[in-house]
Amino acid sequence: MNPGHTRGVEDGQHPFTDPLNRDRFPADPWRLTETWPATADLPLTETLFAVGNGYLGMRDNPPEGRDAHTHGTYINGFHETWPIRHAESAYGFATTGQTIVNVPDSKLMKLYVDDEPLLLSVADLEHYERSLDFRDGVLRRNLIWRTPAGQRVMVESTRMISLDQRHLAVMTLKVTMLDGDAPVAVSSQILNRQDGFDEYHVSAAAMGQGSTDPRKGAQLHTRVLEPRGDWSSGRRMILGYQCASSRMTLAVGADHHIETENDVEELISTEPDLGKKVYRINATAGRPITITKAVTYHSSRGVPVRELFDRCRRTLDRFRADGPQVSRDAQRAWLDRYWADADVEVESDGGPEGESAATQQAIRWNLFQLAQATARADQLGVPAKGLTGSGYEGHYFWDTEVYVIPFLSYTNPGLARNALRFRVNQLDKARERARELAQRGALYPWRTINGEEASAYYAAGTAQYHIDADIAFAVSRYVDTTGDDEFMRINGIDILVETARMWQDLGFWRENEHRVFNIHGVTGPDEYTTVVNNNLFTNVMARYNLERAAGAVRTLRQTDTAAYERMVHRLDLDPAEPGAWLDCAAHMNIPYDEEMGIHPQDEHFLDRELWDLPATPEDRRPLLLHYHPLVIYRFQVLKQADVVLAMFLQGHRFTNAQKKANFDYYDPITTGDSTLSAVVQSIIAAEVGYEQSALDYFFHGLYVDLADLHHNTVDGVHIASAGGVWNCLVYGFGGMMDLRVGLGFDPRLPESWSRLTFRIRRLGVRMRVEVEQHQLTVTVEVGQGPVDLTVRGELLQVLDDEPLVVPLHGQGPRHGRGPRTPVLGGTREDGSLITAALPTDTAPLEQIRPNERPTPERA
Repeated sequence: MNPGHTRGVEDGQHPFTDPLNRDRFPADPWRLTETWPATADLPLTETLFAVGNGYLGMRDNPPEGRDAHTHGTYINGFHETWPIRHAESAYGFATTGQTIVNVPDSKLMKLYVDDEPLLLSVADLEHYERSLDFRDGVLRRNLIWRTPAGQRVMVESTRMISLDQRHLAVMTLKVTMLDGDAPVAVSSQILNRQDGFDEYHVSAAAMGQGSTDPRKGAQLHTRVLEPRGDWSSGRRMILGYQCASSRMTLAVGADHHIETENDVEELISTEPDLGKKVYRINATAGRPITITKAVTYHSSRGVPVRELFDRCRRTLDRFRADGPQVSRDAQRAWLDRYWADADVEVESDGGPEGESAATQQAIRWNLFQLAQATARADQLGVPAKGLTGSGYEGHYFWDTEVYVIPFLSYTNPGLARNALRFRVNQLDKARERARELAQRGALYPWRTINGEEASAYYAAGTAQYHIDADIAFAVSRYVDTTGDDEFMRINGIDILVETARMWQDLGFWRENEHRVFNIHGVTGPDEYTTVVNNNLFTNVMARYNLERAAGAVRTLRQTDTAAYERMVHRLDLDPAEPGAWLDCAAHMNIPYDEEMGIHPQDEHFLDRELWDLPATPEDRRPLLLHYHPLVIYRFQVLKQADVVLAMFLQGHRFTNAQKKANFDYYDPITTGDSTLSAVVQSIIAAEVGYEQSALDYFFHGLYVDLADLHHNTVDGVHIASAGGVWNCLVYGFGGMMDLRVGLGFDPRLPESWSRLTFRIRRLGVRMRVEVEQHQLTVTVEVGQGPVDLTVRGELLQVLDDEPLVVPLHGQGPRHGRGPRTPVLGGTREDGSLITAALPTDTAPLEQIRPNERPTPERA
């Protein structure tokens, strides 16, 4: 995409480079719109215009089937398994891979006019517009096509996956001859693409196969979906399957209705991998043809396919009885509620024309992706790519707990609870995994779909024990925000206790001058530094986990004796355990270097040489695609924020001076090779006063997918980064802080922004927060106050009947931009100076075959 207008730093404002071509993608605050089609960026736009509801997701492949880069329809959790083959295996390595399945494609509604197919890549188009509306969740495409015979045809299509009805998608195709009559044919299909062929029997086109990019998900090369039945009636067709290895079952059905004054002939047929409903119409100019296609998917871990057929029939019967308008109205109502809770508005002064609209569009696009990834996930978890692509094989990571659940807790608590229920349901398998790794308690898998560890590279996978603390953090954040004591009493307490047990067992005591609790052999969020001792992030978060577990047990004992006794019996809890957890937490080894005045990322981090990032050629980045892991591991270089993330999640544990010193040290050696990094760097940059850096990182996170900044949006939206955008706005620029006694605010509004408005829910009360340059206004919109909160250290109350208006004297320190070059000259404990260097290449890049490059855990 071509860059647009640029605003330089010389005018005293932030630089804003619009990465989108605004002739093709106009800046509309409530829609993403495309005004002409292109084949060059099909991989990107198929992702950007994808629709989903957390259970079902569809990439935006055209109804006519061609041209497409990666056809994709996905169901959350529906996967195939396969044996992981290690070149050199060892005890406890993951043994079973899990890959999301590309389920049968129901998007196809192929159009022929006068026997000529509509193909956008060669069509003569007088008009074209594709749009995804964030207010009603409907994907629309309108065009006027001049056929080879010279006839003009208006073609209007819509696609909607219901946010209200979990198993329902609705598509329409409206065809109108504008001048002249012609025979028209529409072939509406359900096609199994997973098993190697597209509709033209081109195997590579079925799923975008053949790529050597190691960031993509693994391809399945044997038959996956075994046919278990096909059926059709006059207007309905259903296909059924069972996965060859995982044995999961699936049924997909489609129901059709046509409205037209033209003469119509109808045909329908099904076979194991294909269902067709064909309309042949003698079309007359000015008489439209409107076809409505209702689609349903039902899946199971093993329910017989015949039962899933019945479920499909019930869903389609209900839609047929209600009519499409009921579904459209429910969709709009769902999104009206969503935006009332989740919308964030930014107003800026003095910027280029369209900057505010462009920024607002990008913010809402990211928030809309969060809705599409979570609305009906319904205890299935949130895959890293949502359901917009097959990246990371549809796996769930720690991303949801750290970047998404806080957003949901403050805006849509019911969705947050659903997401946490996924981890509740995984607890038994986490206990099994802990036993396998010789630990007590529970150890959640680093990457998974079904609850079993699927990470084949333990150093950057299984060794990330911090996932236990991340899940405990999400549970605690949800309960603190919502007051859902029932969830804590029944489910959350089990997670906290079992993860605390794991930390107590994993760590060990050393007594020299002081008694210290250590955690060795782990990997933190930074995957460029693996299997280390006393990783700061891990230890800080483990301390929090231990403290919250002990506190939850104490609270339950004091408030609900019966529930406490049930928990003790259920978990076989020794009354002495909580005290031991607090002892571990109080004496946790938190690395700190007095000479450097920073927190080392781990016990030996400063022993390494600095990687000279400013001197690293752009064609050698991201590092993980150009250097062996052992090369990277020898240097001080970060894939993503590690200490900086700890300072965000546990900000009260660090002084302002420590935050600035740590940021100054780590920011210049953070590559940003992970999309999880920029949003956190923005938050801490804003807090310590680097306004320019905060904005730079914010805009990077804001456009990471819209502008394909990491060149892998083809594999799906980076859902955690989208959650990070909300965190940037609310925590970073809005200055919100989670305090154990309530909420706090210390805003950092950029100088070029006149107002930032967001809503948050806490303990049943929804508040509107407006940050302006000279004041903060908090208003109760839903629920009953008063609400206690702190603004820059002053305890205040928000009343029901009047807004709280607090004058602001500035927006904190303003230091411009943070340091860009590594901090050199520091002295290690052995007296040596820290210097920067680059590794020596051992072979020209062109001599390294793609399949010999390392496969990263995350990119």
